[in-house]
Amino acid sequence: MGSVVFHLAGHLAQSGHRVTVITRNHDAAVSDSSLIPSVEGVKVIMVPWFPLPMQFTRSYGKKAIKALYTLNTIDPVDVVHLHLPMISLSTKQVEKIRREVAPVISSLHGSWLGERDGMKLAAKHREAATWRNPNDLAILLSGGWYARYEGQAARASDLCVANSHATKQDFVTRYRLNPESCEVVHWGVDVKIFRPLNQDHEEEQVAHEALREKYDCADEASLSGRPTTEKPLILAVGRLVARKGFMTLLRAMPAVLEAIPGARLVIVGRGRMKKKMRRTAKRLAIDQAVKIRSGMSFNDLAQLFRTADLVAYPSYYEGQGLIPLEAMASGTPVVTVDHGPLPEMVDETVGRLYTLGKVESLAQAIIAELQSSETMSSKAKAGRERVLSRFTFDHNADDFAEIYRTAISAKTD
Repeated sequence: MGSVVFHLAGHLAQSGHRVTVITRNHDAAVSDSSLIPSVEGVKVIMVPWFPLPMQFTRSYGKKAIKALYTLNTIDPVDVVHLHLPMISLSTKQVEKIRREVAPVISSLHGSWLGERDGMKLAAKHREAATWRNPNDLAILLSGGWYARYEGQAARASDLCVANSHATKQDFVTRYRLNPESCEVVHWGVDVKIFRPLNQDHEEEQVAHEALREKYDCADEASLSGRPTTEKPLILAVGRLVARKGFMTLLRAMPAVLEAIPGARLVIVGRGRMKKKMRRTAKRLAIDQAVKIRSGMSFNDLAQLFRTADLVAYPSYYEGQGLIPLEAMASGTPVVTVDHGPLPEMVDETVGRLYTLGKVESLAQAIIAELQSSETMSSKAKAGRERVLSRFTFDHNADDFAEIYRTAISAKTD
């Protein structure tokens, strides 16, 4: 969410709009303002918040409203853009903003109840215990309470913008949101950072070769930037929490390795499941083929995306899910679940879908994708073209600018 807000604000500013982002404060950034990303035309206001799972959405919301009113007295605001569910506001609070400040547009990034159901679904498929992650435990125990606020804020807004058709339907069904008051705008990705391998760029080619060697996936085809069916590199990215489905992916790997012994899996993400995942890999006797990285710089991750032969995304719940788009933008096919919003971005022309929670289906999908270098090449090209045509921040900025203008015009009429 931070990434899409950053890019949306920047692209709107490039079009001549003035943008102020009111966000939670960060101790290091409070002490050193140089840590705050600087974008011409974008002002950042940080407000205090109570660092307790779920409760932070209410405390941040109250402080954000106060900052908004102060800002509006100095520099009148034309439109207010909320990002749910990371800010919890009541019906009265949203209506007061609409009445005293400006029209309210609410982005729906997914729901607390959807997150909660995703955790339950993941637990049903033996992913991991929810209590391993304090944030997930908080959602499980108090998600129903805080869901009231996202429902109230959505219904009280002038217009809602869901990040997928699945998320729109989620809010319509759970929160009685009027479907006529909600549009769908899929978030885009940074197509300059996430792009296919450029072999003419010497440093990039050297980095590519180093990664293939590091993860034991170097053969003639891969080193020359072509998809390999002999020593493919599979990449999975996301927080190491139950609903991301990494245990399902690990359980699929024995069958993948039986069919393609040279395959290797790299999982990149932070979370409390790392030790459990390593123990599972060892128990399944696949630890020699699996590497788990806690994190890396944005540029290094982008390089890994374009170096990989396939990206696997086995998530049990997403509002939209940007990892598949980052993979496609990088020229890398995707295997993901035939569930929720993911089929809105991925189909058989750019990757492959598998049945939710089915280890055998995931293994078969990965194997099928890796069996033909020609197919991988054509899907890589199609994926990049799809992202460029539909899922960019330029598209987002144009869409939201028009949404803002419509809301402002409706208020003045």
